[in-house]
Amino acid sequence: MKTIARFSAAAILCAAGAALAQDYPSKPIRVIVPLTPGSGADIAGRIVAKHLGDALKQPVLVENRPGAGGIIGTQAMLNADADGYTLMVQSASHAANPAIYKSLPYDPLKDIVDVALIGNTPYVMIAAKGGAYPTLKSLIDAARAKPGEIPFASAGVGTSTHMAAEYVAQVAGIKMLHIPYKGSPEAIQDTIAGRTSFYMAPLDASIGHLKEGKITPFGVSTAQRSPVVPDIPTLAEQGLTSYNLSLWFGMWTRGGTPPATVQKLNAQVNA
Repeated sequence: MKTIARFSAAAILCAAGAALAQDYPSKPIRVIVPLTPGSGADIAGRIVAKHLGDALKQPVLVENRPGAGGIIGTQAMLNADADGYTLMVQSASHAANPAIYKSLPYDPLKDIVDVALIGNTPYVMIAAKGGAYPTLKSLIDAARAKPGEIPFASAGVGTSTHMAAEYVAQVAGIKMLHIPYKGSPEAIQDTIAGRTSFYMAPLDASIGHLKEGKITPFGVSTAQRSPVVPDIPTLAEQGLTSYNLSLWFGMWTRGGTPPATVQKLNAQVNA
């Protein structure tokens, strides 16, 4: 009888979850982006928010909560109810944080639920147009002559752009000076101004500047050229033969959210 009772309770809970998913959403949805406006994740998040709003017939509002490599925004999502009305769009930085920070205010495996993989994009290694380093080789030669002195930009300590730049230094066998910025827009602007030697810019965050000819692209980070910017060579073509990296974006929500709601969101993102 106890087994039957447990089975009946589980069936009731599943039915209730399915009913909630059918009614979902009945109010606006909030998407937290734990990075600055204009960042790669912000652009991806706003595209997905527009798509979800149109599909679900409810407003989907994007809220930027940057800071601490995305931890502040992640915590803001976790402070909300586990009902599917607060989501998060973040980049690969989310997966790197457990390895970067000794202690996180949450358990990324238990407290957070995967909703969907949104997509991926190459990084473009950009430098100032007409700046001190017209080619990747000239930058590497200068960095070897002055180890640890030549600055590069990132969108913040521990961000994916930071890791991508450190990977460049590792593959090239050089040491450089890391200058973290608040986000991609600030890092791009200071790179355009020549205050940093390069920035590993997400393609979606830098495509406008590339089309306007405001920056010099050294190469894309993936093994193959991007069909979006086919004239830009890969970093591997420029001598960093083992370099192959792309930036992915994902959507998450708080653990405990009804599985049927998560499945409904996943289906709409992938529609």
